[in-house]
Amino acid sequence: MQIWVDADACPNVIKDILFKAAERVEVPLILVANQTVATPPSRWISAKRVPRGFDVADNEILQQLTPGDLVITADIPLAAEVIQQGGHALNPRGELYTPENIRARLNMRDFMETLRASGVSTGGPAALSQTDRQAFANQLDRFLRRNAPSSAD
Repeated sequence: MQIWVDADACPNVIKDILFKAAERVEVPLILVANQTVATPPSRWISAKRVPRGFDVADNEILQQLTPGDLVITADIPLAAEVIQQGGHALNPRGELYTPENIRARLNMRDFMETLRASGVSTGGPAALSQTDRQAFANQLDRFLRRNAPSSAD
Protein backbone atom coordinates (compact mmCIF):
# COMPACT_ATOMS: atom_id res chain seq x y z
CA MET A 1 0.00 0.00 0.00
CA GLN A 2 1.08 3.54 -0.80
CA ILE A 3 -0.45 6.93 -0.07
CA TRP A 4 -0.74 9.31 -3.02
CA VAL A 5 -1.41 13.01 -2.46
CA ASP A 6 -2.99 15.32 -5.01
CA ALA A 7 -0.62 17.92 -3.62
CA ASP A 8 -1.28 21.08 -5.64
CA ALA A 9 -4.28 22.03 -3.49
CA CYS A 10 -3.56 20.01 -0.36
CA PRO A 11 -3.26 22.27 2.70
CA ASN A 12 0.15 22.27 4.41
CA VAL A 13 -1.38 21.28 7.75
CA ILE A 14 -2.75 18.13 6.09
CA LYS A 15 0.63 17.40 4.51
CA ASP A 16 2.22 17.66 7.97
CA ILE A 17 -0.25 15.10 9.35
CA LEU A 18 0.55 12.82 6.42
CA PHE A 19 4.32 13.19 6.90
CA LYS A 20 4.03 12.09 10.52
CA ALA A 21 1.73 9.19 9.65
CA ALA A 22 4.01 7.91 6.86
CA GLU A 23 6.95 7.86 9.26
CA ARG A 24 4.95 6.27 12.06
CA VAL A 25 3.55 3.38 10.03
CA GLU A 26 6.41 3.20 7.51
CA VAL A 27 4.24 3.48 4.42
CA PRO A 28 5.36 5.22 1.22
CA LEU A 29 3.84 8.69 0.76
CA ILE A 30 4.11 10.29 -2.68
CA LEU A 31 3.06 13.89 -3.25
CA VAL A 32 2.21 14.64 -6.89
CA ALA A 33 2.09 18.27 -8.02
CA ASN A 34 2.87 20.53 -10.94
CA GLN A 35 5.18 22.59 -8.75
CA THR A 36 8.00 21.74 -6.39
CA VAL A 37 6.68 20.47 -3.05
CA ALA A 38 8.89 20.61 0.04
CA THR A 39 9.12 17.33 1.92
CA PRO A 40 11.05 16.37 5.03
CA PRO A 41 14.02 14.04 4.58
CA SER A 42 12.63 10.52 4.84
CA ARG A 43 12.91 7.20 3.09
CA TRP A 44 9.08 7.02 3.22
CA ILE A 45 8.23 10.42 1.73
CA SER A 46 8.82 11.62 -1.83
CA ALA A 47 7.45 14.17 -4.26
CA LYS A 48 6.89 13.85 -7.97
CA ARG A 49 6.68 16.97 -10.10
CA VAL A 50 4.57 16.71 -13.24
CA PRO A 51 4.13 19.23 -16.07
CA ARG A 52 1.45 21.88 -15.73
CA GLY A 53 -1.82 21.13 -17.41
CA PHE A 54 -5.38 20.07 -16.85
CA ASP A 55 -5.54 16.83 -14.80
CA VAL A 56 -1.83 16.01 -15.35
CA ALA A 57 -1.27 15.28 -11.64
CA ASP A 58 -4.55 13.35 -11.44
CA ASN A 59 -3.59 11.23 -14.44
CA GLU A 60 -0.17 10.50 -12.97
CA ILE A 61 -1.76 9.29 -9.74
CA LEU A 62 -4.25 7.12 -11.65
CA GLN A 63 -1.49 5.60 -13.80
CA GLN A 64 0.61 4.68 -10.75
CA LEU A 65 -2.26 3.62 -8.47
CA THR A 66 -2.52 0.00 -7.42
CA PRO A 67 -5.60 -1.53 -5.76
CA GLY A 68 -5.57 -0.82 -2.03
CA ASP A 69 -3.62 2.45 -2.32
CA LEU A 70 -4.96 5.56 -0.59
CA VAL A 71 -5.32 8.88 -2.42
CA ILE A 72 -5.68 12.16 -0.55
CA THR A 73 -7.72 14.55 -2.69
CA ALA A 74 -10.58 17.03 -2.64
CA ASP A 75 -11.09 16.37 -6.38
CA ILE A 76 -14.31 14.35 -6.52
CA PRO A 77 -13.90 13.07 -10.11
CA LEU A 78 -10.39 11.87 -9.20
CA ALA A 79 -11.77 10.18 -6.08
CA ALA A 80 -14.41 8.42 -8.22
CA GLU A 81 -11.71 7.11 -10.59
CA VAL A 82 -9.59 5.95 -7.66
CA ILE A 83 -12.50 3.98 -6.23
CA GLN A 84 -13.27 2.52 -9.65
CA GLN A 85 -9.65 1.28 -9.85
CA GLY A 86 -9.85 -0.40 -6.44
CA GLY A 87 -8.17 2.33 -4.43
CA HIS A 88 -9.38 4.40 -1.49
CA ALA A 89 -9.89 8.17 -1.42
CA LEU A 90 -9.90 10.53 1.55
CA ASN A 91 -10.48 14.26 1.37
CA PRO A 92 -8.61 16.82 3.51
CA ARG A 93 -11.70 17.33 5.69
CA GLY A 94 -11.73 13.70 6.75
CA GLU A 95 -14.43 12.25 4.51
CA LEU A 96 -13.58 8.81 3.21
CA TYR A 97 -15.14 8.44 -0.22
CA THR A 98 -16.76 5.06 -0.78
CA PRO A 99 -18.58 3.31 -3.61
CA GLU A 100 -21.76 4.10 -1.65
CA ASN A 101 -21.25 7.88 -1.32
CA ILE A 102 -19.18 8.91 -4.34
CA ARG A 103 -22.12 9.08 -6.77
CA ALA A 104 -23.97 11.56 -4.53
CA ARG A 105 -20.79 13.68 -4.25
CA LEU A 106 -20.40 13.70 -8.05
CA ASN A 107 -24.05 14.69 -8.49
CA MET A 108 -23.70 17.56 -6.00
CA ARG A 109 -20.48 18.73 -7.67
CA ASP A 110 -22.19 18.72 -11.08
CA PHE A 111 -25.19 20.57 -9.68
CA MET A 112 -22.99 23.28 -8.15
CA GLU A 113 -21.05 23.57 -11.40
CA THR A 114 -24.33 24.08 -13.28
CA LEU A 115 -25.37 26.80 -10.82
CA ARG A 116 -22.04 28.59 -11.23
CA ALA A 117 -22.26 28.32 -15.03
CA SER A 118 -25.68 29.98 -14.89
CA GLY A 119 -24.26 32.90 -12.93
CA VAL A 120 -25.25 31.92 -9.41
CA SER A 121 -22.56 32.74 -6.86
CA THR A 122 -22.10 29.61 -4.76
CA GLY A 123 -19.08 30.77 -2.78
CA GLY A 124 -16.16 28.52 -2.07
CA PRO A 125 -15.54 25.95 0.60
CA ALA A 126 -15.11 27.16 4.16
CA ALA A 127 -11.58 27.47 5.50
CA LEU A 128 -10.15 24.27 6.92
CA SER A 129 -11.04 24.29 10.60
CA GLN A 130 -9.43 22.60 13.59
CA THR A 131 -12.39 20.20 13.58
CA ASP A 132 -11.68 19.35 9.93
CA ARG A 133 -8.00 18.72 10.71
CA GLN A 134 -8.92 16.45 13.59
CA ALA A 135 -11.48 14.60 11.47
CA PHE A 136 -8.82 14.05 8.80
CA ALA A 137 -6.23 12.81 11.30
CA ASN A 138 -8.75 10.47 12.93
CA GLN A 139 -9.99 9.03 9.63
CA LEU A 140 -6.41 8.58 8.37
CA ASP A 141 -5.46 6.81 11.59
CA ARG A 142 -8.47 4.46 11.34
CA PHE A 143 -7.65 3.71 7.71
CA LEU A 144 -3.99 2.99 8.43
CA ARG A 145 -4.82 0.73 11.38
CA ARG A 146 -7.02 -1.35 9.07
CA ASN A 147 -4.85 -1.27 5.94
CA ALA A 148 -1.17 -0.54 6.68
CA PRO A 149 1.23 -3.46 6.40
CA SER A 150 1.43 -5.43 9.64
CA SER A 151 5.21 -5.03 9.75
CA ALA A 152 4.65 -1.39 10.72
CA ASP A 153 2.72 -2.24 13.88
